[in-house]
Amino acid sequence: MPATELTRPTPEQFLSLIRRQNRGRLKVYLGSAAGVGKTYAMLREGHRLKAQGVDVIIGLVETHGRAETTEQLRDLEVVPPRVIEYRGVRLREMDPEAILARRPTVCLVDELAHTNAPGSRHLKRYQDVEDLLHAGIHVITTVNVQHMESLYDQIERSTGVRVKERFPDRVLAEADQIVNVDVSVEDLIERLNTGKIYPAERIGPALANFFTPPNLTRLREITLTEIAHLIDRRNRRAEADQYPVSATDRVMVGLSSRSPNAPALLRKAARIADRLNVPWYAVYIQIPAEDITRIDASTQRLISNHLELAHQLGGIQMTFRGPDVASTMLAFAREYAIKIIVVGKSRQPWYRRLFGQTILERLERDAEGIDILIADV
Repeated sequence: MPATELTRPTPEQFLSLIRRQNRGRLKVYLGSAAGVGKTYAMLREGHRLKAQGVDVIIGLVETHGRAETTEQLRDLEVVPPRVIEYRGVRLREMDPEAILARRPTVCLVDELAHTNAPGSRHLKRYQDVEDLLHAGIHVITTVNVQHMESLYDQIERSTGVRVKERFPDRVLAEADQIVNVDVSVEDLIERLNTGKIYPAERIGPALANFFTPPNLTRLREITLTEIAHLIDRRNRRAEADQYPVSATDRVMVGLSSRSPNAPALLRKAARIADRLNVPWYAVYIQIPAEDITRIDASTQRLISNHLELAHQLGGIQMTFRGPDVASTMLAFAREYAIKIIVVGKSRQPWYRRLFGQTILERLERDAEGIDILIADV
């Protein structure tokens, strides 16, 4: 009996399966904070694989002087790192070219969100890992939850810490396996106090700043929430490989050069779309006053940076021209079947609002059939 249109996989879904089969597999040990044991667990798995006859190497591991972790390096082949001189400092970086030439079955790579030294092949280590995966090499890696790009604002609000090293959420979303490496807050603080995480001179500052019970508790909660969502998303992706993708709603966020806190708004839109499992658009609304011939180079760079962040977060970048922001956003929404528009709270001073409706008020007035979601960013 021939397959019906309802059950027949699309050519695009079949191509996605082929690409995944050609790629290496990615396994991620995900933790809530430094010291929970991610690197130790990764190395232990490396030993188990080697004992089963698998060709395993270490691409790069950061022991941070931890005796337990250093002990696990024994008997595992290590690809020598590249040493880069930068401002008088010798920096050790993973050597992707050497790993690709060696072509192991499995490569262990620590600290996925790491920023490479200037002069490296890529800006970020996750990009080096993607090169290995494209070459068919399986990778086991480690990362903490606070390095996810879309969580930047939430982490800052929860802990007061601005995380500098971040990576796109899609890297975790595309992982084949994710393992939550978890310890209780009490055990983690005990590990810190006994010198198993940082040297003695860093223990006091860590306890007073990042390693506080409220911070660690909140990070554990965020990690467990992300793990649950990522597992659910992976299951939905597996279902999508078997059944055609149906028409779905879409989310958009409009940007201008004057958008208040645009990065936070983009992260919020990305997380909303991700939770709804729908595509989303980051649309630069180009009104006559913002024609490329009328704005300066710094403003153009700002807009470009916002659109690049949207790309990293998995959004579709577009530019849409129109006479004013509100009507142009609505025109785009209707043309592209947008059902949810994400906007930030109005920051116009009260005296400017006296002379006309705000963009938000105009959207709410005219957006028939479209939901307006006001993000607190």
